[in-house]
Amino acid sequence: MILMQGNNIARTFGADVLFEGINFSLQDHSRTALVGRNGAGKSTLLKIIAGVEEASSGTISKVKDLSLNYLAQDQGLSSELTIYEEMLQVFSGLQAIEKDLRQMEMQMSELTGSELAELIERYDAISEQFRRDHGFTYEAEIKSVLNGFNFKEEHWTQRISELSGGQKTRLALAKMLLEKPNLLILDEPTNHLDIETLAWLENYLKNYAGSLLIVSHDRYFLDKVVTEVLELSRGELTRFSGNYSRYIELRQQKEALEAKEFDKQQKEIAKLEDYVAKNLVRASTTKMAQSRRKRLEKMDRLEAPKANEKAAHIMFSQEKPSGNIVLTVKDAAIGFVNDDTTEILAAPISIDERKGEAIAIVGPNGIGKTTLIKSIIGQIPFISGEAKLGANVSVGYYDQEQGRLTPSNSVLDELWNDHALLPEVEIRSMLGSFLFSGDDVKKSVAMLSGGEKARLLLAKLAMDHDNFLILDEPTNHLDIDSREALENSLIDYEGTLLFVSHDRYFINRVATKVIELSPDGSQVFLGDYDYYLEKKAADLASVSADQIEKPTETAGQLDFQAQKEVQKNRRKIEREAERLEAELDQIDNEITNITTQMHNISDDFVKLGELQAQLDALSEQKDAVELELLEVMEMLED
Repeated sequence: MILMQGNNIARTFGADVLFEGINFSLQDHSRTALVGRNGAGKSTLLKIIAGVEEASSGTISKVKDLSLNYLAQDQGLSSELTIYEEMLQVFSGLQAIEKDLRQMEMQMSELTGSELAELIERYDAISEQFRRDHGFTYEAEIKSVLNGFNFKEEHWTQRISELSGGQKTRLALAKMLLEKPNLLILDEPTNHLDIETLAWLENYLKNYAGSLLIVSHDRYFLDKVVTEVLELSRGELTRFSGNYSRYIELRQQKEALEAKEFDKQQKEIAKLEDYVAKNLVRASTTKMAQSRRKRLEKMDRLEAPKANEKAAHIMFSQEKPSGNIVLTVKDAAIGFVNDDTTEILAAPISIDERKGEAIAIVGPNGIGKTTLIKSIIGQIPFISGEAKLGANVSVGYYDQEQGRLTPSNSVLDELWNDHALLPEVEIRSMLGSFLFSGDDVKKSVAMLSGGEKARLLLAKLAMDHDNFLILDEPTNHLDIDSREALENSLIDYEGTLLFVSHDRYFINRVATKVIELSPDGSQVFLGDYDYYLEKKAADLASVSADQIEKPTETAGQLDFQAQKEVQKNRRKIEREAERLEAELDQIDNEITNITTQMHNISDDFVKLGELQAQLDALSEQKDAVELELLEVMEMLED
């Protein structure tokens, strides 16, 4: 079923056209990503779809009673309630029904005969509806979502007004997930989330009952969640089936095919024009020449393929190589000293980085990743221990807060002031590589967007030619194309890298080692991000197996047969959960296939009706399986 359709949507600002002729349709249960460069108009199009802004022209139609929620970038909750009270607001209707049920239970003891029978009948009907609406599990849902977003139970009584901006944004998304609208529109939902929370959100959204429309620069997230991609480029919208990686493949194939077809037609046109020019005036061949000229006139000429949008050309090089030992940190502790108290975030931390390595630092929010970086470069002292640099090491530092930029400088002066002896043409050439050209270089730094500031800071870093780059969230504010350009440059870089990032796709491509920070210190994983995940999963499985195989003190009081029965029942429930999850995946694949077929059919209404009937049946089946899976998971928790 189509939830929403847009026809010939346009957005203009005076004479400037941001986009026009935009057509789209959003299906029930669809998982759609909207991608495009910074400035392409993605957020504006989302606001138009969400009804926050008006289109300059065009129409949007939607099904009756469509429930829709829209999460803008860095949108937070504003409330004087506590965290848990705010989440309970979502289920106020169920709470009212629950209160009625309790009152009915009290009345039952006071009634007899037909009045009691009538009350019991009404109680059973309301109770069944209450069950179908998940009235017996809504508190468990709240607990699951809050824990997923890393709000620990001891903080649930904290007032929302006391939270940070990032916490308010996470809470706004948590509330929207609990509300379960038919269409959830998310603009950069992965901002402010650590890697653990990102993984939880991916799994939650994969099983979300409604439809999703997402703008995100997190390619790993898009690969896991979406099943179709809408590309907004040069004011036009193009649809691709599949996740983000599949979109890249299909776009490249489309561009190659368009170029091939255009070249083929151009050769045919040149051949026909040449024949007409040579043979039109000859009596013996004039009829054939006229025939070919008519073919040329009637030919539907293809437009020349548009050149790829200009991408940043980022390149890092080292002026001189370092020694083999680049950085040594041994048994260090990081944290803060407040008055007479010391707060240790993580200890002991050890790093032994050698020339040419690329080490990613990961860990939950608040564990001290940025603090460790600042302690290594000397901005914040270690609580204990120290960092030692090797011979001939020169450090280049990328600050996620962009504090190295001077707001009053022009873009040109920002680089030229640090390299006053270089000619202006060389400074402009470097800025051009980072997409600053023409009058852009005269802009003040204060007027730049977050993405432009990030590119300028990377340009400054590239000009210094250091052999050890320490980067704190270098992909923040960059669009996907700029992230890919940065990745390629760091992969080719011959120096040494130490970086903090939440971008798992970036970590996977660049890192040769991963260091995980926790309150217990640091742990080294000798591989990329995928290897890190595999090792973490293996370690977790090993611990779980040990816990099952080694009875706790309470389990030890059971006799041997009882223990065997408990383990047998647990394995049975786990197998049932796996079966239901596999069934859900199969249903999702079938829904995706049918949705793709419907997109490709425009005039066969009989076929569309058959496919819609199949889609409705699958949706009902999915709801039933999800309910069964929820009950099984509750049994497993018990």
